[in-house]
Amino acid sequence: MKVLNLRCTLGHGFEGWFASEDDFLGQTARGAVECPLCADTGVTRLPSAPRLNLSGAREPAAASGTGTEVAAKPEPTPADLQALWLKTVHHVLKHTEDVGERFPEEARRIHYGESRHRGIRGQASADERAALADEGIDVMPLPMPSALKGSAH
Repeated sequence: MKVLNLRCTLGHGFEGWFASEDDFLGQTARGAVECPLCADTGVTRLPSAPRLNLSGAREPAAASGTGTEVAAKPEPTPADLQALWLKTVHHVLKHTEDVGERFPEEARRIHYGESRHRGIRGQASADERAALADEGIDVMPLPMPSALKGSAH
């Protein structure tokens, strides 16, 4: 089993597990490997280094200070941001109704009081989103991982 570090063209990093190098190359050539976040199939393999277990290696000692330093909040890692994004997607899936391709029509009906107010999600083209915005209807595109599409959610 080969575990590879991969990245899509949008910069999302993720792991892929393959039976062999040939398996990875074959799946990539067929477009079967896709980013779990954005479904991009433009996936590249990242270089990886072997893990070295150096028994004598230690973390550098923290510099002693006056005790008045304020701890800086650490920057979130890409993995942290991806986890937060996935949590957001799950929340949206759980708390909205999927109206599919009827999204622009249903968004208008809700906006103009012809249908009950509720959270909805669905598909809309860039032109349809622009037309909704011109009418004062706020919408936000949310890329959906293909693994979460369909009846599984």
